Amino acid sequence: MNSSRIFLFLCFVLLFSCEKNIDWNVYGGSYKRTQFVNSEKLNLNNISNLKKVWEYSTADNDNFSQIQTNPLIINGKFYGVSPKLKLFSLEAKSGSEIWVFDPFNSDYNFFHNDDSRVNVCRGITYFKDNSKQAFIFYAVGSKLFKVNIKNGIADSSFGNNGFVDLHTGLGTNSSSLFVTMTSPGVIYKNLIIVGSSVSEGNPAAKGNIRAFDANTGDLKWSFNTIPEIGEDGHETYSDPDAYKRLGGANAWSGLTLDEERGILYAPTGSVSYDFYGGDRVGDNLFANSIIALSAETGNKIWHFQTVHHDVWDRDLPAPPILFDYSMNDSIIPSLAQVTKSGYIYLLNRITGKPLYEIIERPVPSKSNLEGEVLSKTQPIPTFPDPFSRQSLTKNDINSFVIERERDSLIKIFTSLLKDDIFSPPSEEGTLIFPGFDGGAEWGGPALDPINNKLFINSNEMPWILTMKKVSNTDSQGMNIYNKQCLMCHGIDYKGSGENPSILDLSSKYNFDELRSLVINGKGLMPGFKFLDDQKIEKIVDYIMNLKDGDKTNILAINEEVFYTSTGYNKFITNDGYPAINPPWGTLNSINLNTGKLDWKIPLGQTDIGIENNIITGTENYGGPIVTKSGIIIIAATADNKIRAFNSKNGELLWEEILPFSGFATPSYFEIEGNPYIAIASGGGKLGTKSGDKYVVFSITK
Repeated sequence: MNSSRIFLFLCFVLLFSCEKNIDWNVYGGSYKRTQFVNSEKLNLNNISNLKKVWEYSTADNDNFSQIQTNPLIINGKFYGVSPKLKLFSLEAKSGSEIWVFDPFNSDYNFFHNDDSRVNVCRGITYFKDNSKQAFIFYAVGSKLFKVNIKNGIADSSFGNNGFVDLHTGLGTNSSSLFVTMTSPGVIYKNLIIVGSSVSEGNPAAKGNIRAFDANTGDLKWSFNTIPEIGEDGHETYSDPDAYKRLGGANAWSGLTLDEERGILYAPTGSVSYDFYGGDRVGDNLFANSIIALSAETGNKIWHFQTVHHDVWDRDLPAPPILFDYSMNDSIIPSLAQVTKSGYIYLLNRITGKPLYEIIERPVPSKSNLEGEVLSKTQPIPTFPDPFSRQSLTKNDINSFVIERERDSLIKIFTSLLKDDIFSPPSEEGTLIFPGFDGGAEWGGPALDPINNKLFINSNEMPWILTMKKVSNTDSQGMNIYNKQCLMCHGIDYKGSGENPSILDLSSKYNFDELRSLVINGKGLMPGFKFLDDQKIEKIVDYIMNLKDGDKTNILAINEEVFYTSTGYNKFITNDGYPAINPPWGTLNSINLNTGKLDWKIPLGQTDIGIENNIITGTENYGGPIVTKSGIIIIAATADNKIRAFNSKNGELLWEEILPFSGFATPSYFEIEGNPYIAIASGGGKLGTKSGDKYVVFSITK
């Protein structure tokens, strides 16, 4: 065989032996947010051979840190974010480190101290400019950074030497208030379009949707989610000047983009303050809404509000997913929006019109809170069926506990307002179920667009919302605490929900250190720069002198008429389990053709479940992905496991123990034809240990 024939033969072999890599270059896999993998490389025949191939440690976790990042894999490189928000690049095949960008490195001078607010980061945004240079956008505190993916250096031509201030475009009233991003922006042409996370208390920054020039950082457009005079939706506030003082209505959970049509979809949360609306009477557009905007100009195309005048923290928890729906012999460009309530709204994504009837159901509208005016109806979809339980009775109270404790739980349950999922917040206590964290949460659903099957994990934790009227007191420190801190740290200062105790801080910080922490924030706590110097001094002095056994006077605040909640309080047993019977977390398959659940299984396991030979499920954070071959991959649970299920019937196919709980959504990629699954393993929620790992699995033979 002569050399030319050998050369042609080798070219032929090379052509058919090389397989195209599959990247995961967008948060959730695509801007349609379907979390769908169009590949059958991972399938029923080989899933049992999925093994860990590498693990990466960021080495910067602490006792309260988390990693919620859905990593990106592009051209054989792996990009993720550490607990302390260091952006890094690895070789995707081996996990070997290429570079690390530390925004807190003193050489950069981006931050003046290391106590600056450190948000969680659920994802990052990839951008390639006209000269084919590639970058990553991501948020650290109130700064949106642009980092070159070749060398891990911030792009000095973007904004202020590499970042833009996320207060930009929110107005002067928001300039000193807490703003960050937990979910990534989207790229449309040469725009980086972003939502934001803001305070859920008062005062709160505006939740405007904004677009920046991805090359220069210049603000190109801003959409007011709380309408101003002359704008559509302004009439949904009884006070025409409400927009001047209100904040929130922000798209914290992410954005969806129809790239072909140039339509951006923004799901918003409530207007602040979350649980009392006496100062914002009306339906409160564009809070709790899916807003369709022109990605080019920011002009509104349509909106649909899922909750009127929200006082239950019913933020839209995840971006809508886009798909084409067959109905009455037509193909309709559609979207599906999951909710904390367990409802799914199916809309025509071009017009915003419902695909099936959504009824304005009468709900309890009489509030005993002075000044509160609730909506008389709420929009409830008739199709598909809810994926979470919608009501509870005393027969649902946890049967694992001893009789005396169960009687006590039943007594508490009986005392609560609970006749409706929209029972009013009250001073007696109102049952919130599905809870503040769903139903659905920020991990969102995965969609099999071939079979129109939606897969969504759900929380089944009841919470108790108790409101208290607050008025004047001589203690200014207590006034400030009750208005700014009570919701997170509770009446006894020991913390509520995931929030820590603030007792005995004088043993950890001196006065100046605590003052800096209060001003700038730290970890998941926002800063309070909007308070004047005198109020900062008062609250710091107040906190420094707290001791175990102290309790705040709930009547203490300097306001005309205001109500505050006593904190994020789960309805739980003495051992910390939900006060209701399992399942406490589920994975669900919803058939969008029939509107019915094909199957529902408990997701995750607990010690008490093992003792009683029952799978209880656990609370869960982070979503699933689904492959064309019918494999669902999900971590999300508090038992440190990642699992694979058969999408047809929910059968468990594979599971592995992670070093720490994987409260994140997996990523999928292929290199040289081999399938890989990546998951952030950072723990830190639900009482689990905090960690610093990224773990990657592949098929081994």
